[in-house]
Amino acid sequence: MDWTPFSYIVINLARQIRPDEIAFSGVNSTLPMLACLLAKRAYDFHFTYINVAGGVEPVPRKVPHSSSDPAIVDGSPAIFPNEDFYDLCARGGIDLVYLGCAQVDAEGRTNVSVIGPWDHPKVRLPGGGGAAVMMPTAKRVTTWRTEHSRRALVEKLDFVTAAGNLQTVVTPIAVFQKRGGRLALESWNAEVNRDEVVQRTGFVFDTTAASPTPPPTPREQAALAELDPHGLFAAEVNS
Repeated sequence: MDWTPFSYIVINLARQIRPDEIAFSGVNSTLPMLACLLAKRAYDFHFTYINVAGGVEPVPRKVPHSSSDPAIVDGSPAIFPNEDFYDLCARGGIDLVYLGCAQVDAEGRTNVSVIGPWDHPKVRLPGGGGAAVMMPTAKRVTTWRTEHSRRALVEKLDFVTAAGNLQTVVTPIAVFQKRGGRLALESWNAEVNRDEVVQRTGFVFDTTAASPTPPPTPREQAALAELDPHGLFAAEVNS
């Protein structure tokens, strides 16, 4: 199977999960929600999945379109209120948190506040929610962008909403991991080349240890097809 933007993002988000971890997906985080559900189906190790809707180890009968839909708590043995997962994260109890962004810089800081100057922005964004609390306290943070461009991966943020333990950035064409305090290229989508990743990124980064991303496994493909049988989620990313 050739990578699509949708499959590349979801599968590589799922690949960030490690055995016996607690992973959390936040608000407006449909792709990480799918990634966690995919990991439950495609990988043999155990991890605990909690989400912003309060689900703990949910087994939804139907995958909801929104990551905040009450359907995502279906099958949960317990409901985890927001104040509890913030407290758990602040105490160092969450291993991996997925947090979205509008912009990310080479140091792994994110902006979800404004595009343009604070006083007169071109666009006022929804804001950080719990990002300012969770990014510095989670053991690892992963973010993603459905577009890979110099306006999303920037040299200088328009506003610093959150900073801390962001480790990984996934886009439709590349996976970055932080090394020595800066994001470095870990792998790239074989549908493009490494030079294209460089040209489409607004900050300078190390490429020396990078290689093409391993293709999806049969189990990853089957899990993704099960989660999105009609291609509704894929259509939003691939378009």
